[in-house]
Amino acid sequence: MRVKQHTIKKQVTVSGVGLHTGVISNMTFLPAPPNHGYKFQRVDIEGMPIIDADVDNVVDVSRGTTLEQGGARVFTVEHVLAALVGLEIDNVLIQLDGPEPPILDGSSIQFIDALENAGIEEQNALRRFFEIPESISYRDASREVEMAALPLDDYRVTVMVDYNSPVLGSQHASITDISQFKSEIASCRTFCFLHELEMLYNQNLIKGGDLNNAIVVVDRVVEEKELAHLAKMFNKEKVEVRKEGILNNVDLRYKNEPARHKLLDVVGDLALVGRPIKGQILAARPGHAANVAFAKKIKRAMEKAGPSHIPHYDPKLPPVMDIAQISNILPHRYPFQLLDKVIYLDETVVAGVKNVTMNEPFFMGHFPGNPVMPGVLQVEAMAQTGGILVLSTVEDPENYWTYFLGIENCKFRKMVMPGDTLIFKCELLAPIRRGIAKMKGEAYVGNTLVCEAVMTASIVRKES
Repeated sequence: MRVKQHTIKKQVTVSGVGLHTGVISNMTFLPAPPNHGYKFQRVDIEGMPIIDADVDNVVDVSRGTTLEQGGARVFTVEHVLAALVGLEIDNVLIQLDGPEPPILDGSSIQFIDALENAGIEEQNALRRFFEIPESISYRDASREVEMAALPLDDYRVTVMVDYNSPVLGSQHASITDISQFKSEIASCRTFCFLHELEMLYNQNLIKGGDLNNAIVVVDRVVEEKELAHLAKMFNKEKVEVRKEGILNNVDLRYKNEPARHKLLDVVGDLALVGRPIKGQILAARPGHAANVAFAKKIKRAMEKAGPSHIPHYDPKLPPVMDIAQISNILPHRYPFQLLDKVIYLDETVVAGVKNVTMNEPFFMGHFPGNPVMPGVLQVEAMAQTGGILVLSTVEDPENYWTYFLGIENCKFRKMVMPGDTLIFKCELLAPIRRGIAKMKGEAYVGNTLVCEAVMTASIVRKES
């Protein structure tokens, strides 16, 4: 699995008809900054509202997953989201000039092709995985649905379906690594049974349905009169079927293509938790309603694990900047080089790490019998973290100094002791102008805020 966040290098557009609305739309993927996540934007509506790809924004699961925010809706998002997860793309803005993404061939493969043609770009931020801490389960006895997420240092998905159909029977599909999604799952098309068609049609759904973008499973004998009615429904001269099989005798891409498409839907719907998952997902007879209910349980567990605004530090992952790279930018040296790692960096936010040990030189004289890290050094370490952010805005940072101009609203919330790991976050409060930067700094130990301040600094070019 990729360690750093990724976006696309340039915008790319796909066009086509929506499966359920029947409306032709243009959908444009655009690059987005780190921690942006997936967002849809309805550019055809006044104000061009944005809809976050968030499970709490799901308002309908009738044969697809529909999101709504601020009165704006986007239908059938799961195939698009599955493609993004399958390519391990973390940040993208998806603009739509209609209510629904194009269904294309009913799978995710054409979205993947478009995204790969746009190019995938690594970003200066680590991915913030949600590692399943303990078993999370969901069950709907009325539909015989069971889903579970188990702890695992990877992302694996297994799906089992049983349609009580002589054509499909019981099927299962699985991937043991998300890198398999493109080759094993992405091309598998959406499907429904013949007996569902009339119901969906009468519910004002599948307006964009076509025998080229959906598999229709026929599990009973069909009279000529009904075939003529289906031909009229799909604007075809003629519709054929074997005694039992697939309408219009379409060939399956895999013997278990329906199970693989159900896995695709699970991956797409679980993207709505908002962070990449590390865990093993097991799903028996899943559908969009169950997927969304299960995603909500995972999101509640994620929220319980800690606030999302606190920088996440995983010591197993490589840093954005190590100590050698920090030394190339900051002029500080021992014993005043107080920043060990940079774990996140974008245009407005930086996060860094300071490991506090008993070997720090200041503990020799600062309460040696009761070692407490001096507050002024916590602020200094926070300022050095902010210095990385400020210096990253110039082309040759080694040729600049950063100087403190002011500290406001500084508060120390909790003592910092040997053995603590300090996580610093600095965020610009306004764009840097005339070399002056003002930022809000925070320091955490775990999820506990220990220090905060508003700092102002100046960037000054070194004299040659």
